[in-house]
Amino acid sequence: MTAAVAVDLGKTGCRAVLWNGDDGGPQEIREVPGAPGLAAGNGVATARAAVLAAVLPLLEREPSPRPAAVCVGAAGAASAPEAARALAGLLLEDLPTEEVAVTSDAVTAHAGALGGDTGVVLAIGTGSVAIGIGDDGSYARVDGWGPWLGDEGSGAWIGAAGLRAALRAHDGRGPDTALLSAAVERFGDPDRLPLAVGRDGNPARTAASFAPDVARLAAAGDAAASTIVRDAATVLGEAVLAAARRIAGDALSVTVTGGLTGLGEPLLGPVRSALHGFPRPLRLRSPLGNPLDGARLLALDALAPHEPHVVRVRRAAPFFTVPTPPVTPPAIG
Repeated sequence: MTAAVAVDLGKTGCRAVLWNGDDGGPQEIREVPGAPGLAAGNGVATARAAVLAAVLPLLEREPSPRPAAVCVGAAGAASAPEAARALAGLLLEDLPTEEVAVTSDAVTAHAGALGGDTGVVLAIGTGSVAIGIGDDGSYARVDGWGPWLGDEGSGAWIGAAGLRAALRAHDGRGPDTALLSAAVERFGDPDRLPLAVGRDGNPARTAASFAPDVARLAAAGDAAASTIVRDAATVLGEAVLAAARRIAGDALSVTVTGGLTGLGEPLLGPVRSALHGFPRPLRLRSPLGNPLDGARLLALDALAPHEPHVVRVRRAAPFFTVPTPPVTPPAIG
């Protein structure tokens, strides 16, 4: 099997793995902080830095095969195709590989979750997007518009809604809620909350860190938190149905993937319920793999139905490594 590097570049974290061509098995997964997204200001530079921080240490291990291809699933790539191509070209200069592919992290999530097959994948993490690929190659992308214009139901959306409810309670504009105490515990003085959220330059990631608190309080019966989680499930279900309506197929596989699935039944139960009653059968199934599996699949298979949404760049001339000259031992005597 050919060696390949797979990268899952999100707004919260960047994970990379080198699949060894000798045994086909994954090596160590290396994780570093993510980047705000390719569509953000300075998005290409921050994405490049994150990918190199994750990938280079894997390639420096000995023995390490030279990968034939590197595939990066990057947040924001769908909204900024020019940035995706620029990132691919820069990484081709940076890394010892013949080819670099860059696509949306939602596309790699789709490929991994459905094993390269067609259907609908709802990817929910810091952001949220539903990707549908039909039997005839039809394609639908629903939401994924970033934290200011969309990503409804995502970790950032849930966290921000929880923080807004906390501040409304703090101001006396809204009902009392345990979200205020949780916000104080996590971020400190409510009057300084805007500074705390923007402190690291990635407000979406910081807001998303509050989503587990919202889910925990919803499970405990807090009214404001319960409303937020219920609303999130509603908009996520709407995204799946919208994607399903726009692609071809008599029966469609549907799966949900991403870090926000860790919130469990309070979020996922209502999403599943929303699928009932659709005119065509929607088969809900567990993910077959993760975005790293999808990136590996797309790194090595340019014939998958996802290919129209992948940017690939190849070297004009084969990459080669200059051999190290043999060292002549010093003469004795």
